[in-house]
Amino acid sequence: MNKYIERVLADTRAKNANEPEFLQTVEEVLLSVEPLIEAHPEYEEAALLERMVEPERAISFRVTWEDDNHQWHVNRGYRVQYNAALGPYKGGLRFASNVNLSIIKFLGFEQIFKDALTCLPIGGCKGGSDFSPIGRSDREVMRFCQAFMTELARHIGGDIDSPAGDVGVGGREIGYLYGQYRRIKGVSDMGALTGKDVKTGGSILRPEATGYGAVYYLVEALKHDGESIEGKRIAISGYGNVGWGIMKKAADLGAKVTYFAGPDGYIHDPDGVNTEEKLNYILEMRAKDPMHCQPYAEKFGCEFVPGTKCWGVKDVDILMPAATQNDVNMEWAEKIAASGVKYYIEVANMPTTNDALAFLKEQKHMVVAPSKAVNACGVSVSQMEMAQNAARIYWSAEEVDAKMQATMKNIYAASVEAAERYGLGYDLVAGANIAGFQKVADAMMAQGIF
Repeated sequence: MNKYIERVLADTRAKNANEPEFLQTVEEVLLSVEPLIEAHPEYEEAALLERMVEPERAISFRVTWEDDNHQWHVNRGYRVQYNAALGPYKGGLRFASNVNLSIIKFLGFEQIFKDALTCLPIGGCKGGSDFSPIGRSDREVMRFCQAFMTELARHIGGDIDSPAGDVGVGGREIGYLYGQYRRIKGVSDMGALTGKDVKTGGSILRPEATGYGAVYYLVEALKHDGESIEGKRIAISGYGNVGWGIMKKAADLGAKVTYFAGPDGYIHDPDGVNTEEKLNYILEMRAKDPMHCQPYAEKFGCEFVPGTKCWGVKDVDILMPAATQNDVNMEWAEKIAASGVKYYIEVANMPTTNDALAFLKEQKHMVVAPSKAVNACGVSVSQMEMAQNAARIYWSAEEVDAKMQATMKNIYAASVEAAERYGLGYDLVAGANIAGFQKVADAMMAQGIF
């Protein structure tokens, strides 16, 4: 290992010993950019890695809110503004009971390079709270969002930091957050939050963007091997906006999602989730009971396997983990490799443990693509929303979709080129890390040391 990287990793582990998710992503990124660090000794002189792994600002705050039974609750809110070398901070908000500083820092660190890969003028950050909207009424969610934004408002703005949605933060939550922001600030700074409803300045296709972009990236990977997406069978985990977007776009292009997993087990639908009725039922099902996918099997008469995941099934061509971090560990990776599947396309943020990812990359028959490249279309459409807000215009679905396709094609090409430039062959994981990292590093070097 490069001595500079080794030293920075040791220091980072010592300083952040109780933050496993954060350490995991730092190790994955720094180890994969070793050829870049070797080629640029000036990075060490400028303490670039030390600055890269330390957030520019980490904000933690109390959120006090009242439930429908007039009971008061206290949650913890976060905003980690990681790196603004390329532009205003841009990254989502996650509301989930397992949110802590480690998770927010891991998401923020990943976001730096994801945003850089889009080639848009945005920096990386992330935020959220250990509040879960699951099982809460609309009024409870509204009161929490208003309390959360009362503190967050002083730290954000269209030219400073523009939050978006993530797990647990959809159009409803963004609407409540933006309404409170507008009341506090007294201005219609629509670019201060993205993921808004189209009626209040949101971009068309934003809910579908991450899933659509993942499929567009997949199309490019298939082209590399002279293959078409038409007729391909896909297994995914998760059926939120991202999974739903994958299902929709795959069906549009002649492929089909035949397996999808939730916390209660997985569904096997050999015909695929490829009709309007099925896609609409996914929305209805998760709105009523977001923790269970069994109702889909009951409605459409297909197989439901409880208590496990669909990784390792043999009758698919592509796996796309799209739920949450570390969904695929070494045990699952060995089953995936044994299944003979060719394409492993990460979609959720860091869905694979580091040892499992390294193992899958070693499989000669497999193509492995990293989440920071594959899921970058979501933030790209968020930035498009900011651009539309700034110009006081709306783009059509066709215009947004064309920009999405171009963005994902460019990200794939940049990843391939970076890997080849440093003699790594067809390594999409290292290529994406190097391409995104170098863009940020060059900007940091140009702006001086501070």
